This record gives sequence, C-alpha cells and structure tokens, in this order.
Amino acid sequence: MKQALPSASPATGTAAEWWRGAAIYQIYPRSFRDSNGDGIGDLPGITARLDYVASLGVDAIWISPFYASPMADFGYDISDYCAVDPIFGTLADFDALVARARALGLKVMIDQVYAHTSDRHPWFAESRSDHTNPRADWYVWADPKVDGSPPNNWQAVFGGPSWRWDARRRQYYMHNFLAEQPQLNLHNPDVQQALLDVAKFWLDRGVSGFRIDALNFSMHDPELRNNPPAPDDGSVRTRPFDFQLQVYNQSHPDIVLFIERLQALIASYPDTFSLAEVGGREAASEMKAFTQGPERLDSAYSFKFLYAERLTPALVAQALDAWPNTPGTGWPSWAFENHDAPRALSRWCAPQDREAFARMKTLLLLSLRGNPILFQGEELGLLQDDVPFEQLQDPEAIANWPLTLSRDGVRTPLPWTAQAESGGFTDGTPWLPLSEQNLARAVDRQEADNASLLHLTRSLLRLRRASTALRMGGCEVVLADEARLVLRRRFESESLLAVFNIGADEAAWPAEISQDGTVLAAVNGALPGTLPAWGALWMIEGEQA
Repeated sequence: MKQALPSASPATGTAAEWWRGAAIYQIYPRSFRDSNGDGIGDLPGITARLDYVASLGVDAIWISPFYASPMADFGYDISDYCAVDPIFGTLADFDALVARARALGLKVMIDQVYAHTSDRHPWFAESRSDHTNPRADWYVWADPKVDGSPPNNWQAVFGGPSWRWDARRRQYYMHNFLAEQPQLNLHNPDVQQALLDVAKFWLDRGVSGFRIDALNFSMHDPELRNNPPAPDDGSVRTRPFDFQLQVYNQSHPDIVLFIERLQALIASYPDTFSLAEVGGREAASEMKAFTQGPERLDSAYSFKFLYAERLTPALVAQALDAWPNTPGTGWPSWAFENHDAPRALSRWCAPQDREAFARMKTLLLLSLRGNPILFQGEELGLLQDDVPFEQLQDPEAIANWPLTLSRDGVRTPLPWTAQAESGGFTDGTPWLPLSEQNLARAVDRQEADNASLLHLTRSLLRLRRASTALRMGGCEVVLADEARLVLRRRFESESLLAVFNIGADEAAWPAEISQDGTVLAAVNGALPGTLPAWGALWMIEGEQA
C-alpha cells in the first residue's frame, strides 16, 4: 500500500465556475460569535473569526439572515431586505466582513427569502391598508367563504391554517409559515422586480451569490384549489400540514420563469453562484427543474439527508442516482446538517460510536459529487442539545411541544473555548445555553489535539481541493449493500475510489474492488482489504497509483 501526499495546487474549474465542487461553510450569525456582550452573535463577531473559517479550507461562507426583522422567526421574517438588523451590526460591518473574507480568499453568500416578508414590512403595511393602494396585490389576499371561514384548506408548516384574517382589508392573507410571515404574490411582476432590486443591492455590495430559502414555496395556485389529503404512510403526524399533499399552496410551474429572471441578473455579475433550498415530497423533480440549463440556478439541495433517521448506503445511492452527470442536469449540493435540522451525530449513530462515525461521515460528505455544505460546528462533531421548554426560542417547537424536535437544539452557540462559562462565544449571557457535551468539543481543545475531528476535516478538505476527481468528477455507485458503499469519482485520467463501511461491525472488503492503489486518506483503521467498523478511505486507482 502506498500513501499519497496532498498536492499544493487546487483543482478548479474555469474562473467563472469557482463554485463547481466548492466547499461551503454555513454560518448562523446569532450563534457564531458575539462581539459586544449582548449574548447574540453578530457580523463583527463573524469577521473576527474568519481566519478560523479560512483555515478549514472551504471556498465560501453562507450567512443566514442578518436583515432587519422583528425576529418572530429569527430573521426569516424580514422587515427591510436592504438593512442590517441592529442586533447584528450595520451595513458598514457587513462591508468590512466582505472585505476581510475577500482578503482570505473566501466568497460570501447570503440568504435571500423570496416567499414571504415580515408582517412589519412597509410593503405589507401598505398592502393591508385597502384594496386600491399600489401594493394591494403584492401579497396573497382572498375573501372568506360565505360562512366566514378561510378560502380553502391549506395548512401552514408551523401549524394551523395558512390564512389569517385581517380586519383592515376584511380579507384573509396567506402565510405558509408563521402568521407573521405573509406570503408574497410572486405572480405579480412588480413584486418580482422589487426582489430583483434587492438581489442587485447585495450583488453591488460584493456578495458572490445567494442561498434562496424555501424557493418552491414562492408561488401558489391563483385558483386557490384545495390540497388533496396525504395517504397515511404510518408515520406520526404532528401537524395539520402533514395530512395534506402540498399540490396547490406551493410549487407553481411559473416559479421557473422567475428563476430565469433572477439567474440572468446573478450571472451578469462575475464569479457568482446561486443555490436553492427545495423541500417537500417532490423535491427531486423540482430541484432538477430549478437548475435545468444555464438560464436557471446553478445548484440546489433538499432535505434528503437533513431529516433522515438513518444513514445507509441505499440512501446515498438513491440521492446520487437522482443527479446523473448528463447534459442539462443541474449541479447538486449536499448538507447533512443545517440551522433547521438536528445534528447528524445525534440522529445517525449510538453514543459510543460518535467519534468514529463523525470521521466516516466527514469523509463521506466530501466524497459526493457536488458542493458539500458544512454547518458551523459540524467540523467539531457537535451534538444536538436538549433545550428545556422554559428556554426554548423556536416558535415551531413552542407551538408543537413536545412532539416537534426543537430547531434550537442545533442553533446553540459555537463553543470556542472549553473552559469559559459561555464557551468563548460571548462575554454576556448567550441567547441559548451551551451544553457540557459540546463545550467538551470546543475549538481550542480540538486545535490542541492533532487527532481531533477538526484537524481531520482540514486535512480532508485540503485533499479534496487538490483532487480534480473529487471536486469536479463524475460519480458512479459501484456498490451499495447493507453496510458497504463504494463510489468511483473520475475526471479525465484521474480515478478515485471512496470505500465505506457504514456499520458498527467489521465488513469484508468488496471482492470486485482491487486492493492495489494509493491511499489518499483513511479513517478508523481502514486499509485496502480491511474495513473495520465505520472504516472509510479514498484510494487512487490503477496506473495512477
């Protein structure tokens, strides 16, 4: 067996496609680093720690919303798209962040929320004032039924009907999420133009792209037809939303026409990238539609892994098979964790297996064809925190407690120092509590341990950047059985095998895979011919070895 050394030269595509295969680090600003002692993370806190992010070897950061907001949904209810909320800082702070990121070689992506605004947004204040104002049709309004009830049966994601009565207009307005998040009417060309102007504002400030929140929720059926019931699949349904197929309240086919307008704007700026979040039962087909051809978005990701109860070879194979390397098929992105989904290590393995599983999981995420997205703290192996009810902040968890897993558990602050009471996150009281289990995984402790997951993540990202096959190559699922997964990544003459044992017991080396190759990286004792529990490796094939 030969051991390969990392190359110093990154493998990249054309200058216009820096994003193809780029590794992206998601920052949830409330919980990254607090610079002023109020217990809430902010933009200066991010800027102060960008050296750490750059040291990981990622190509870009994606920052969750920091815009002016009443914070009913912690920034996803926007009251001014072109202003920074004072709790996060100022526009000058944002400009300083972009400048520092650029100096460190990091691209900056930010969230865009086009499906809804806050009910405190001036657009909504004008829209609700009467039926004839210039923005009367900027939101989704409907008359009640003759008995005064809502116009149809649509249900909101966070519970209850998707309609809220407004006495000013004597009509209902639609909301797919909280009642404080009224639905924009994206069928209106003026609304589309207003959102394009927002995108232009941030592109002019130097951002390199957008992650677009809940994009398939951005257009509804104008006929307001009732959603059909969802078949009973035996799962526990905790929300009225789960009892319906979301056929008419979202996913209107005209969304792609807006996408084409948006992408034309984004692509008119150099070195930009567009990424859609797409959830729901039809996510695979919608992601393909949203990214089909150069006139549409560059990439998309779904909740395929984010809410999966188990990680299996079959799950990975199914996800990859949906994104073949064929002309006209979009470029995928992948996330195992984010600000809405529980930590993967708390979902996917037993407590005694977490350290080994985290190493295997990291190598797997970086093996998939597409863009890997790491959520802050994933490089530390952070676990889902159990936030007690009296400290909950998440409105969905509070409304559906105790049956809905709180999003607060993944949003607890990033621990920078293990010894400090607040983990070095703040000099004040953190907005969510830090747990002992995650303080033990703090950055300073892992920096001092060369065998830590943090050091492994840096090493694997460096190796991946140096491999054209891993960054941009095609992907073939060679084997996916009960525990073993073998992927072949290939670009031109470079061919690499990624071999995994996604199981707690030792597995046999696949008979069809040669043991003769150059090991690029290995975790948990894996060697050509040997696959211990949670073992995994990258191996260069053939004459290249």
